Amino acid sequence: MNPYPLRSLAVALTLLSAPLLAAPLDAALDESQRLAAEAKASQARIEQLDDSSREMLNEYRDALQQAEALQGYNAQLRELVVAQRKELAGYQAQLDGIERTQEAVTPQMRRMVEVLGEFIAADLPFLPDERSDRLAQLQDLLPRADVSLAEKYRRILEAYQVESDYGRTLEAWRGELPGTAGSRSVEFLRLGRVMLYFQTLDGHESGWWDPQSRSWQALDSSARRPLHQAIAIARQEQAPALLDLPVKTLAQEAKQ
Repeated sequence: MNPYPLRSLAVALTLLSAPLLAAPLDAALDESQRLAAEAKASQARIEQLDDSSREMLNEYRDALQQAEALQGYNAQLRELVVAQRKELAGYQAQLDGIERTQEAVTPQMRRMVEVLGEFIAADLPFLPDERSDRLAQLQDLLPRADVSLAEKYRRILEAYQVESDYGRTLEAWRGELPGTAGSRSVEFLRLGRVMLYFQTLDGHESGWWDPQSRSWQALDSSARRPLHQAIAIARQEQAPALLDLPVKTLAQEAKQ
């Protein structure tokens, strides 16, 4: 029996089956590659989802922190509003008290200015322009709405203090002395509120103010020298010294 025909048959069968086996193998490779690509794409999507989830988680945590911060801030605002309402209520109570105080104090201040004017009119006639201007300023100040009650009261007390200081000081100034023949320049000397003198510039004539008659009375020549010395002391042109000035007492006025 010839073995060659069988071998040839086997080779022929092998050659015929090779194309049949290659087709499923290529298909399997293609499917494997497709599955690998899909797996890779799925992994990419999973990683992307994981990143997105992580980002969303961080955003959620940030949102929680902001919410907590806002809750704390709102709590502080509520406390602040409560405190401000209490403060406003206190201010309103103070304003109501000020209004009641103003209603009570305003007439009193007006009366204080009136009394001051009466006192100046009855007092020794020294510094008439300065004192009348101060009184006029107070009279203009009282009805002004743009000046506080405290400022008005302070200005009135200040005027009273100035008037009170006049009673403890020695002062000399040059001014005009009215007379029947016209006014003339003289030196005035104020001894507290006890006496008010004048002396002409040439020193030849001196006098004093008599509150009873509300007129100037002449002094004799013996008073001219001590009066001149007292004027120099008041102007700080001479050292203080014991003065011998004529003073009219209340007892003397009563006898008259």
